[in-house]
Amino acid sequence: MSYEALQIIWFILVGVLLTGYAILDGFDLGAGVWHLFAKNDTDRRVVLNAIGPVWDGNEVWLLTGGGALFAAFPDVYATVFSGFYMAFMLVLLGLIVRAVSIEFRSKEPSPKWRQFWDRSFAVSSILLPVLMGVALGNVAMGIPLDAQRDYTGGFFFLLMRPFPIILGLTTLSLFAMHGASYLVLKTDGELQEQARGWMKKAMFAFMAMFVVLSIATFIWVPQLVAALTASPWLLILPVIAILLILNIPREFTKGTNLRAFLNSTGSIVALLALFGFGMFPNLVPAIGSDGVFNPDLSLTIANTASSEKSLTVMLIIAIIGVPFVLAYTAGIYWVFRGKVDRAHLHY
Repeated sequence: MSYEALQIIWFILVGVLLTGYAILDGFDLGAGVWHLFAKNDTDRRVVLNAIGPVWDGNEVWLLTGGGALFAAFPDVYATVFSGFYMAFMLVLLGLIVRAVSIEFRSKEPSPKWRQFWDRSFAVSSILLPVLMGVALGNVAMGIPLDAQRDYTGGFFFLLMRPFPIILGLTTLSLFAMHGASYLVLKTDGELQEQARGWMKKAMFAFMAMFVVLSIATFIWVPQLVAALTASPWLLILPVIAILLILNIPREFTKGTNLRAFLNSTGSIVALLALFGFGMFPNLVPAIGSDGVFNPDLSLTIANTASSEKSLTVMLIIAIIGVPFVLAYTAGIYWVFRGKVDRAHLHY
């Protein structure tokens, strides 16, 4: 296998791992967005128990994706993690607070104790999708790099540009919709009806944000627009995503809640595939001091990949290890399938 083919394969594998994280942790982050909107303490416990058996396993996909990025494209890992250091520390803080909130929430029966951890859980669940979307938006738009591939901007530079903020809010609405679809699948009765209402609200919010994001892309991300113009067939991906999302209420009406959730999952796959195809072969586009895209300084799969031997060895390991990860993940979801049992709430 050629070196160029290995680079492309690892570009796809990193994308698959990060997409897996967006799908799996996306629904439990989305469930956290709606946590405080549940009507009573029991319903909030049901929300937590819906994600309780799987949330920590879902986050493993983020670690695996980061590890794959470090191993396959170390220069990208170094540039992004050093340049986005404060942003990633906020993400890490959010993940820690969220995990502690889930585990500590029911350790004491005091209403004030539970209220504190409920709010911590909801705030961190809202903050994380926004930060992830902002990071993705900055990567898509391009970041200032010097000749040594070092980030030359500041923390607030990453937060002041409109496009990343728009993408952050779009990500929040997408995860909120995905989480509500999952709660419909895992709950029953009045809470399930409430989750259907949450899903519809999130769907309308996402549609509005998607229109704004599309306009913003044409204004602020010309390199992505150029990629779409060069390959018009990519436009079928957002169309597929929108059709899948619009089909979710129909599936709810038919009572096929699993199909509704799979529609939500498919929309995430389509949108991230669009992002990946639009970025290829760039991993981190660079902009000069004038704010204009500079391909000479950009980090691509060609100028940041590990050696051919490293990519080959890692591919063999991935071929052996990934099926075990998939089998374990499928097994966990099979064991904890079905509705949450209100008679045995552990969180």
